[in-house]
Amino acid sequence: MSTSFHEMTNEQLAQLLKEKEHNLVSLRFKLSMNQLENTASLRVIRKDISRLKTEARRREIDGGVRKDQLFASVKSTSPVASDSAPVERGGFLKGIVDKLTGRE
Repeated sequence: MSTSFHEMTNEQLAQLLKEKEHNLVSLRFKLSMNQLENTASLRVIRKDISRLKTEARRREIDGGVRKDQLFASVKSTSPVASDSAPVERGGFLKGIVDKLTGRE
């Protein structure tokens, strides 16, 4: 990746991690459906996620914050888009749909 993770803000780091995790789920789904042509992209995404989490942990240690608190603090302060009406979903694909749509 051309952008150094060291230069990113905590919010940018959290957003990029969320995007990478979303991409990983999408690629795994394509792999299971035999639609993924470049299987090496899975490895690249996993390594990027590891690098992002390592940078987050380094910042937590430098800041004297407990483990996994960096992303938790970013999630709690970021504005959440609210829908006008909650959507009820269920069934065996609920977890996959939630990951792909960003709802957790």
